[in-house]
Amino acid sequence: MGYATAHRRVRHLSADQVITRPETLAVEEPLEIRVNGTPVTVTMRTPGSDFELVQGFLLAEGVVAHREDVLTVSYCGRRVEGNATGASTYNVLDVALAPGVKPPDVDVTRTFYTTSSCGVCGKASLQAVSQVSRFAPGGDPATVAADTLKAMPDQLRRAQKVFARTGGLHAAALFGVDGAMLAVREDIGRHNAVDKVIGWAFERDRIPLAPRCCWSAGGRRSS
Repeated sequence: MGYATAHRRVRHLSADQVITRPETLAVEEPLEIRVNGTPVTVTMRTPGSDFELVQGFLLAEGVVAHREDVLTVSYCGRRVEGNATGASTYNVLDVALAPGVKPPDVDVTRTFYTTSSCGVCGKASLQAVSQVSRFAPGGDPATVAADTLKAMPDQLRRAQKVFARTGGLHAAALFGVDGAMLAVREDIGRHNAVDKVIGWAFERDRIPLAPRCCWSAGGRRSS
């Protein structure tokens, strides 16, 4: 499986000197998503929690709504050309949908190339964005205390282990209304981090999320 970080020697330039030192960098790699064997999209992501990412993506696209809509999620056995180890790239995933679940129409729903920067890029209209979800927004009567809400960003920042090493990742977390952190995921793309958290909840039959809330934080330092 791919790693979220890579170690490289980096040159740091200043007005009077050049220093080379080791750095830990955030990794970004393409992930091809297939549904029932058919290529659907390619997204740039930080490796890790790929099964959650894909299921969260399909939920957000309105392809699936419940855990039983997905039969299996598996890596495809594609090999790296010239790789002496013969190891799988772990960059191609296939989702098998349950009988009766309609696969996405790749010619209509999206141009189906997603970047790590924009979760709605490729949509034809704002109406297309708003009509995807199968769940009605705004129906949760639960409330979150102001102090609890204010504490969430600090909790999330303390949980960002890869960001602490690289300074290069966004993060998203799922909290209970009592402020307890249930899940946190990091990714080079903010919407990928959110999809991973949603996928975590999807795998555990916690969709719709109410009475829980998701908090997304920008964590990439400007270059």
